[in-house]
Amino acid sequence: MATITSLGAGSGLDLESLVTKLMSVEKAPLNALTKKESAVNTKISAFGTLKSKLSALQTAAQALKANIGQTALQKFATYSTTVADTSIASATAGTGAVAGTYTLNVTKLAISDQFVSNTVTSASDPIGTVGDTLTFGFATPDANGNSRSKTITLDSSNNSLTGLRNSINGANMGITATIITGSAGAQLVLTGEQGLDNKITLGGNLASQLTQTATADSATFTVNGIAATSNTNAASKVIDGVTLNLTKTGSTTLTVAAEYSSNLSTALNSFIKAYNDANSTMATMGAYNATTKVAGTLQGNSLLQDARQETRSLVFGTTVGGTSAYQRLSDIGVSVGTDGSLSLDTTKLNKALATDTASVATLVDKVGTAFNTTLEKVVGTSGKIKVATDSANSMIKELQKREDAVQLHLDQIEARYRKRFTALDTLVAKLNSTSTYLTTQLANLTSSTSSK
Repeated sequence: MATITSLGAGSGLDLESLVTKLMSVEKAPLNALTKKESAVNTKISAFGTLKSKLSALQTAAQALKANIGQTALQKFATYSTTVADTSIASATAGTGAVAGTYTLNVTKLAISDQFVSNTVTSASDPIGTVGDTLTFGFATPDANGNSRSKTITLDSSNNSLTGLRNSINGANMGITATIITGSAGAQLVLTGEQGLDNKITLGGNLASQLTQTATADSATFTVNGIAATSNTNAASKVIDGVTLNLTKTGSTTLTVAAEYSSNLSTALNSFIKAYNDANSTMATMGAYNATTKVAGTLQGNSLLQDARQETRSLVFGTTVGGTSAYQRLSDIGVSVGTDGSLSLDTTKLNKALATDTASVATLVDKVGTAFNTTLEKVVGTSGKIKVATDSANSMIKELQKREDAVQLHLDQIEARYRKRFTALDTLVAKLNSTSTYLTTQLANLTSSTSSK
């Protein structure tokens, strides 16, 4: 819109200021729309903050609930292992383990095929004729069920122990080739992978230069009298959740123990912290300061009020059921303060765990599940906050359309004001000019009359 900055210059009147004041009055509807848009934007920002806090609470709640196919006890269990004779075996336990005592009897350790070449003076000396071959066959097929084999052919670049070693290692067959140089000279040592499934067969011209010094075999052992085998000395599929590391033949006892307090306390404390953060944020958003007369960003908002009420009711409204003495979070040491924040009495929690571990774990799992389900309806992709935010964004677009229409109308009003005041400015300027002319003429006339 063009602006006439010289408005009033002809008449000497402050017409520009008058237009500004008139437009200030005319802009009242636009200012109201702008103020309303700002309020809606503030609400959208508040929805984002609320979603962030409640999403963090949902994540903490999910850490309380058991995964699919997992019991509440398994969710929080930390397993440790003890082997009576550590020279026979060691063990580690993880997901899927079960507390118990096992008798382990190792009768044979897994070993690998091993081959040693004839002795040569130097590892760089030729070991055959160009074109000689060394073929490796394997007991187990490849991923497609086809028999596996690999042939190394001597040429000018690998016709030595060093060259053959590099070719074998570069083939990535699961065979390790090394050179050992002793007092009599250098020898190539080939070592396969452990177990009968990894047995190696040699062929080709160069096979006659290699002697087998160890034959691949699988580990054999019993657990509680039940026979088992493993290709390697790390047996991970015999006892649920336990990996055995066999080191010597013999008998020993393995104990798997479970501990629940550490993981459960950590998860519960994280949940309480997330709950308190969300509770504090919601309290601030919904508050009204009578002294400053400033309302929270979502004061009186039904979405906020519902979220506060639902989360509060879930804290102590979720029960384990049955006859356990530990029905609610308050029974295991969770208490609420005057400001609505939660705190945990660890001593009371540990006592409850020692008395009825299963019920405590089940209660915590149910609380996590209840919060996760409820909060998903609030912060999920189709939750209440998403719906409210989309509605607010639609309102913003509508307000902006109305603002554009009002602004266009204001531009037209201002243009009319300027047109009228420009005409007035021109008219007054002409009148002033005529007045000046007449004044001059009268003065001249008076002067002429006086001189006669």
